[in-house]
Amino acid sequence: MADVTVIHLPTIDSAIALVGEQEENLKLMAAALGSKLVLRGQELHISGTASQQERSQALIQSLANLWSQGIAVTSVDIATARHALDTQRQPELQTLQRNVLAKTRLGVEVRAKTFRQQRYVQAIGSHALTFCVGPAGTGKTYLAAILAVQSLLNGEYERLILTRPAVEAGERLGFLPGDLQQKINPYLRPLYDALYEMADPERVAGLMERGIIEVAPLAYMRGRTLNNAFVILDEAQNTTPAQMKMVLTRLGFKSRMVVTGDVTQTDLPSHQTSGLAVAQTILAGVEGIAFCQFSYADVVRHPLVQRIVEAYERNE
Repeated sequence: MADVTVIHLPTIDSAIALVGEQEENLKLMAAALGSKLVLRGQELHISGTASQQERSQALIQSLANLWSQGIAVTSVDIATARHALDTQRQPELQTLQRNVLAKTRLGVEVRAKTFRQQRYVQAIGSHALTFCVGPAGTGKTYLAAILAVQSLLNGEYERLILTRPAVEAGERLGFLPGDLQQKINPYLRPLYDALYEMADPERVAGLMERGIIEVAPLAYMRGRTLNNAFVILDEAQNTTPAQMKMVLTRLGFKSRMVVTGDVTQTDLPSHQTSGLAVAQTILAGVEGIAFCQFSYADVVRHPLVQRIVEAYERNE
């Protein structure tokens, strides 16, 4: 066995950012690489075979753009860095880590976490219409909403429109209390959450009152032409083919649209075909449209969510 490799971490904050809560990141890296990682103050001790130490050191250094600034390293960051090392994509990894998409109202920097997320962000920037299909927790809606709000605040668009079909997932809208808007709000809550990440609720409310930001069920899109707008259609797997065609043909001049969904989690009746699945087939190869596909490897929620999605994918 070779001598122990020691990495000196510049600050306590950088050490905390690297090792994770209850040193979960060290356990994850040790299990993946076969090495032993021990934090002693601001020194990280790596033991194992020479190749295990070398690979562990390379992985930790590839994450330095994050932990050196006190930015918490996640299990997804580690998985992406490992993939970059395995496929000789370290320069692309450095670009991924340094590319700050936006800052939330609390000052937290938002970045793409995986290479597929990075391609998704690039596709949104270069296409008038982008589809993103993948499981829950992969950042489909969150990244689109972050980019949309950023674009709106930068004056690139006059309006931001967030919409999703109000399909009943085992519950009836009629039994919910309140008027129509109150009934549909639970279906639109994920979109509100993304908005509040970027702007305080008072400002969001003001923009909504002026019609600059609109959060509405899909039915409200019929008969409209959406010019100079950034449009996000969320939960698109719950559209019918006719609804999907309707909303896609709303796209007006100087506008951009992002359509997100998970075809494995449709709430439509069993006899009804998903408009998202149909659109993927009909529009494949159409110039100006981008299709992005996420998998369980892109899940950026709790690591258990990634394992749950992977288990379901294997079963299906």
